[in-house]
Amino acid sequence: MVNTREIALYCIIEILEKKQYSHYVIKQVLDKYGYLDKRERSFIKRMAEGTIERCIELDYVLDSFSKVPVKKMKPFIRSLMRMGVYQILYMDGVPDAAVCNESVKLAEKRGFASLKGFVNGVLRNIARNKEKIAYPQKEADLLAYLSVRYSQPEWIVAMWLSRFGADKTEKILKGLLEERPVTVRIDENLGKEEKEDLLRRISLAGIEFCPVNGLSYAYKLENPDKVESIPGFAEGRIMVQDAGSMEIVEMAGIKEGQYVLDVCGAPGGKALHAACKLNHTGFVRVRDVSEKKTALMEENIKRSGYENIEAETFDATVEDKASIEKADVVIADLPCSGLGAMGRKGDIKYRVKEADIDKIAVLQKNILSTVWRYVKPGGRLVFSTCTLTEEENEENTRWFLKKFPFIKEKEKTLFPGIDETDGFYMVSFLRNKEESVE
Repeated sequence: MVNTREIALYCIIEILEKKQYSHYVIKQVLDKYGYLDKRERSFIKRMAEGTIERCIELDYVLDSFSKVPVKKMKPFIRSLMRMGVYQILYMDGVPDAAVCNESVKLAEKRGFASLKGFVNGVLRNIARNKEKIAYPQKEADLLAYLSVRYSQPEWIVAMWLSRFGADKTEKILKGLLEERPVTVRIDENLGKEEKEDLLRRISLAGIEFCPVNGLSYAYKLENPDKVESIPGFAEGRIMVQDAGSMEIVEMAGIKEGQYVLDVCGAPGGKALHAACKLNHTGFVRVRDVSEKKTALMEENIKRSGYENIEAETFDATVEDKASIEKADVVIADLPCSGLGAMGRKGDIKYRVKEADIDKIAVLQKNILSTVWRYVKPGGRLVFSTCTLTEEENEENTRWFLKKFPFIKEKEKTLFPGIDETDGFYMVSFLRNKEESVE
């Protein structure tokens, strides 16, 4: 018999202790156990993602009740205790006694019988006193309060407090913890009857949906089981894509017959959206730096059925002389710290360090210094990220405008908890029609 807690614990250990990427680990595990019913797989997913997402708060609570600090616990026990506290605090449908008993069984099964008493004692003490936990007080220490309450590293909280102020920062932090529906883009080239039929099939599959404001082809889906089982997905009529990502393509202002170059495109969502905008005319070339990413893009392209798009492996920091002044539109959704996407990838906040921000901003400059040449005079470059740091966003925009023959056309930032999307920054530049100056 499959132990769903043990499966979730495996995910937590792989991600928090072995530093594997959360979205890859959890997807692989859910695919492996695809034969389980939806309720069991949802339980695994919620427990793994929730424990990772709330880890800073869970460690705070554990350190308040355990004589052994979290940092000094054995890795297996540390993950087991974190998962136990998450269930006690956030899974009301799971009895506290069951959490304690099952945690003890897992400790014993994995060779930690000598620590059964510790596991049981700490978890039961937390369960008895969960309404009395002494959290940092907002009025006394805002930074500590926001860090623990919303499970964010203090350096991220401090940076956003400085940039956005207390109220907006708390809205962003709260938004990152809210449950995320699956957002999909329906092929814009479907006829009215085809679209209505597709939406009817989705409804008959027991999936609730609602439109995304401002995007006639975008829908938020509630309660889908597996993405692959959503009606229209296998035929390429539906693509999973965040609404913020769709807005980046909207900003590109793509017109039929154009040539579009996406220089950092994996997994291909924006490039396929661009191909859709072209409506079987023009051409999209989408690139990324590794064969693995290219293979993923090719898989999505094949499913889409669009033939006016091609993927290739190419390093965006390397100049491609054959592409100079060939593109009507260049999409540069560049590598970034990813802090706007922490709501979907909860391990980002533990992986990214403050010192990384400047290094990533330099990499972005290197790419922009190369790819601007691919834009035709009078053409458009769209620069975007899924982060919310000034160094990677606004500062690089100001730097770009000083350095290269472009004018700023539009600029927009989307915030979790405010715009009902992941966090995105996007800006479109128009290249001057006159001869460029190096």
